[in-house]
Amino acid sequence: MAETTTRAAQPRGFRSAELGWPELHRIPHPPRRLPLLGDVLGVNRATPLQDSLRFARQLGPIYRRKAFNREFVFVWGADLVADLADESRFAKHVGLGVANLRPVAGDGLFTAYNHEPNWQLAHDVLAPGFSREAMEAYHPMMLAVAGRLTDYWDRERTAGRSVDVPGDMTKLTLETIARTGFGHDFGSFERDRPHPFVTAMVGTLTYAQRLNSVPFPALLRRAAQRNADDIAYLNRMVDDLVRARRAAGGDGDLLDRMLETAHPETGERLSPENVRRQVITFLVAGHETTSGALSFALHYLSRHPEVAARARAEVDRVWGSAAVPGYDQVAKLRYVRRVLDESLRLWPTAPAFAREAVQDTVLAGRHPMRRGAWTLVLTPMLQRDPEVWGADAERFDPDRFDPKAVRSRPPHVFKPFGTGARACIGRQFALHEATLVLGLLLRRYELRADPGYRLSVTERLTLMPEGLRLHLERRADSGATAAPVAESDEAPAASESRCPVSRAGD
Repeated sequence: MAETTTRAAQPRGFRSAELGWPELHRIPHPPRRLPLLGDVLGVNRATPLQDSLRFARQLGPIYRRKAFNREFVFVWGADLVADLADESRFAKHVGLGVANLRPVAGDGLFTAYNHEPNWQLAHDVLAPGFSREAMEAYHPMMLAVAGRLTDYWDRERTAGRSVDVPGDMTKLTLETIARTGFGHDFGSFERDRPHPFVTAMVGTLTYAQRLNSVPFPALLRRAAQRNADDIAYLNRMVDDLVRARRAAGGDGDLLDRMLETAHPETGERLSPENVRRQVITFLVAGHETTSGALSFALHYLSRHPEVAARARAEVDRVWGSAAVPGYDQVAKLRYVRRVLDESLRLWPTAPAFAREAVQDTVLAGRHPMRRGAWTLVLTPMLQRDPEVWGADAERFDPDRFDPKAVRSRPPHVFKPFGTGARACIGRQFALHEATLVLGLLLRRYELRADPGYRLSVTERLTLMPEGLRLHLERRADSGATAAPVAESDEAPAASESRCPVSRAGD
């Protein structure tokens, strides 16, 4: 494992890049760098990721930016990222906004440092919770929550109102992970305002991002107090949830695994404090990114009626007249899955991941790195690299994920769930949920975009389309009358779009 702490117990990557990159001068940076302030001209504190993408287009596949007294290296070139995926030389680096979440998530799966033992313990205990058998058990609950969404959307449509896509997808995915993982119902669709959990979660994510844009955290004194209040609320809510479970007994879900399952080899169990951290991690990460992925996919479907028609025809053909789809029928929606993958290509809702050198090395044979040096991979730029994706890489085209197209591309160019041993443990859960929901919505509605809407992306560590509303038209037959036909013999997408649960991490 890579050692990621110093004697001061801070991530080594908090060091400025010149300490880890001996030939940093060879890496370009934005023009007009200001003394003391760094590369701040023309940037917006609310859109650091989109600013980084703009600089990436100007400066190329590897570049650096300086903010006050710290300098960072960004990478998006396909050959560089492929080299960073080498697990023998690089590991996950916890830095930037991720480390800023440690006051709430601690050594949970997403925010743990590589050397912290609870990461491996929790991963080994919880990985069976994402097996095929477990996923099949979650499927009816996913259907039930999706039914609450469509009931709500039917009421909004009848009243002549458009629907708030990001807000409603957040309600959907929060309820899904809460019910499947922890047996809890937030009552999101019965509320006029977001559940306090969502408000507190958004507050912690926003504060974590703001910490990256100020030279001294003391400048955010009032925001820090609000953040402390948000964290206290999240902790209380989870503690109440755990107490209720202990009193009521097991339900066979993720929370039961956290409370009752011992490591198969060591017999060790998660501590009560770590259980709290894992629950918060799953509730936050288990719904925030999936809601964004669904929202972007619905945006593109509304803007590309020919794609929506093709996807809808697949749903009608594969699901036929069945009142609700079975678990195995979801994976047969191969074109719907391509729509989701293409949306994740253009706007991966977790838009970056950091990699740290575990030994002195040379990145792609060109850029020396000392042990502990790190870089941030800009996933949206990697997945728009014209040398890989073509001159039309900015265009939405689900056929990029036709199996033949996938096989023609090099590995490591599609990374919406991260890479390596600590890629997202819940990847299969998110993909099943999102494909199921898209299929259900396409089967039930025609999606009409507001002609005046232009995609605007809001950033709070994850990405979400801002202000996206859609008008709904109920399909006359709801897609449930077509007779089923034989399944296509087309193979599912290759390794780019599949990740065996046994190899998933965080």
